[in-house]
Amino acid sequence: MASNNMQDIKRRIKSITSTEHITNAMKLVSAAKLRKAKAAFERTSKNFHFILESIESVFNNTSEVPEKYLPGSREINKTCYIIVTSNKGLCGSFNSNIIKETEREIADDKEKPVFIAIGSRGRDYFEKRGHEIKCDYLAPPETISFLEAKELCKPAIEMYDSEDVDEVKLIYTTFVSTLEQRAKCVTLLPFHIEHDPDVIKHAKEVEYEPSVEEVFNYLVPKYVEIKVYGAIVESATCEHAARRMAMENATDNAREMLDNLSLFYNRARQAAITDEIIEIVAGSEAQK
Repeated sequence: MASNNMQDIKRRIKSITSTEHITNAMKLVSAAKLRKAKAAFERTSKNFHFILESIESVFNNTSEVPEKYLPGSREINKTCYIIVTSNKGLCGSFNSNIIKETEREIADDKEKPVFIAIGSRGRDYFEKRGHEIKCDYLAPPETISFLEAKELCKPAIEMYDSEDVDEVKLIYTTFVSTLEQRAKCVTLLPFHIEHDPDVIKHAKEVEYEPSVEEVFNYLVPKYVEIKVYGAIVESATCEHAARRMAMENATDNAREMLDNLSLFYNRARQAAITDEIIEIVAGSEAQK
């Protein structure tokens, strides 16, 4: 009986040891990818912050933004959601947080929304539930180029301009630290402009050529494209951070289980040796 128990424990130890080797290797790979993705995120975020500030300052300095881009220009009935998830699992709550945030957002929608999915996890989840997926991007998020992000944004902007949708929202994961990432929802269109009285007071008169509408028809898509591309880069960083943490926890749990199993194995071995000694003593007593 003890012998069978020892064999079972040895099999479990062997299985968990293999798992521990895999999770530890995945942790090291994710740590290397995280360093690369974090460097890219920090590099691009500085540039994007400057570009977005410049565009937002133009919005802030004028009262002539075309009405269709401002809140209240139309009733919000149908929304387009751009959601950023991963293509793989084993990254903790990274994907589930985005899905939960999206479910909260669509709960009060008047009409069934349309989705632009970046990552297969989000696409598969909402596609199975009968939602329309306008387009998707299924390559690793860290490999996406700005031109590809621009192509992804084009259907959303076209649907908004043609009034097929009344709102465009972006749901992605923001990087707080290596240990913390948060799901965030941002409304891209229509966008809210906070007019700063001091800025307006000291602003110079600006002439727009060929017209205000033409300028903003160019600027608004650029604003959306930059926001989406920045979100994809940031989400890729968050994915690797979440996967590294998940694999580290899995490795620690496997090592803890191995310690407990080793203790059970030693106890079972001692019990087996004690049983054998008792049998030998009992046999020798019987021969007297």
